[in-house]
Amino acid sequence: MGSNQVAVSFLTNIARAAFGLGIGATVLNSSLYTVDGGERAVLFDRFRGVIDDTVGEGTHFLVPWLQKPFIFDIRTRPHTFSSVSGTKDLQMVHLTLRVLSRPEVSRLPYIFKNLGLEYDEKVLPSIGNEVMKAVVAQFNADQLLTERPQVSALVRESLIRRAKDFNIVLDDVAITHLSYGAEFSKAVEQKQVAQQEAERSKFVVMKAEQERRAAIIRAEGESESAKLISDATAAAGMGLIELRRIEASREVASTLAKTPNVAYLPKQGNMLLALSPTR
Repeated sequence: MGSNQVAVSFLTNIARAAFGLGIGATVLNSSLYTVDGGERAVLFDRFRGVIDDTVGEGTHFLVPWLQKPFIFDIRTRPHTFSSVSGTKDLQMVHLTLRVLSRPEVSRLPYIFKNLGLEYDEKVLPSIGNEVMKAVVAQFNADQLLTERPQVSALVRESLIRRAKDFNIVLDDVAITHLSYGAEFSKAVEQKQVAQQEAERSKFVVMKAEQERRAAIIRAEGESESAKLISDATAAAGMGLIELRRIEASREVASTLAKTPNVAYLPKQGNMLLALSPTR
């Protein structure tokens, strides 16, 4: 009987110890939180509200139920958004902007109180569209291509300055895509075709001018040649012309002699050589 009571008492003590350890482990676990690399924490206190100090990386203590940590990712993250904006000459342009952003660490409590954990999704698309519309409206449609570096620089400066008002740091801003409406694209194509036609017409005019000059030079050469021949004939008589005529006749006769389909007939006499004249 006494041994049974001892065993029961022993088991009871073990159960109490285990229960106490369980409660202690639970309280300890609730009193600890970990901030990973590239993150920061903001503590919310039920009595004091958001604490102004930012908690760095590592494992930290808090008061269970009374305090609650909110973790922020402070690494640079990409964001992409598009906008349809009107140019100075009333053309619609489709722009896509890519930014690399991160929060200003010292201002995380203020960001949490005013914007929450999804601060970037709330701020960047709105200010991005605002800046792009304001910048694009300062340029004509064709200037967005010819002066693209200046447009990108202006967008970058304006957006960085605007994001700073919300305690957001932009490491990079870039225009990744730019396209025009169907009407403007068609007008650009027609302009290119017209320029090509103008260049072609210019080439045709230049070619005709060169051909005209060549014809004049050729005619002048032939006139000079005829004059020289006339002077030579007047000085030497008709002998030169007769010599040229004989040389031409010899060339013709030589050519005809080499042709098998040419037959020579007498200049006079009966062409029907095989017939009797008495018949």
